[in-house]
Amino acid sequence: MITGKFITFEGGEGAGKSTQARLLAERLRAAGHHVVETREPGGTKRGEEIREFLLSGAAKDFGPMGEAVLFCAARDHHVKELIRPALTRGDWVVCDRFSDSTAAYQGAAGGVKPALIRALERVSVADTVPDLTLILDVPPEAGLRRAAERNGEGDIAPDRFEGMDLRFHEALRACFLQIAEQAPQRCVVIDAQQAEAAVAEDVWEAVVDRLNP
Repeated sequence: MITGKFITFEGGEGAGKSTQARLLAERLRAAGHHVVETREPGGTKRGEEIREFLLSGAAKDFGPMGEAVLFCAARDHHVKELIRPALTRGDWVVCDRFSDSTAAYQGAAGGVKPALIRALERVSVADTVPDLTLILDVPPEAGLRRAAERNGEGDIAPDRFEGMDLRFHEALRACFLQIAEQAPQRCVVIDAQQAEAAVAEDVWEAVVDRLNP
């Protein structure tokens, strides 16, 4: 029986998902909850190996459909080995990206048909659906600028998806906003153009309102 809560962060490049996921996890722990922080692709040893393969661009020749299958293979393992057991224990799980990212990146922006994306999701996610999805919204130009600044600080090259053109990133943003519109009971859109602390407060307000931690 699932007794924990599952929160996911979604959004385009440079939206601040990793930072806000970490800040939320810290705040939930301060409120007395046991929290598992994770990310996609990743979260498990196999998942992290697939992550490196995908984000390096090594899977690009497989095309968006091949990438979608790899993402969902990593997700299937992630859900079975980490997420579902944690939720069964009563933990709160905070995940940086989940199935909505596949719908946006490989679906809306990559051209994989929605029916195929849904079929892959049924296999990899089943009934382990997030209780709350926080979509951090930022214009693509601003998000890509943030990502470039972040990578510059660590002398890191753009990953497979950061290097895509602006049209791709505009399609991502439109898809995430459409997902939020279609699933208002699960999704909350957060203005991620604000200062980090202001975004964190909006995130916390949404969590309190929806899940009463």
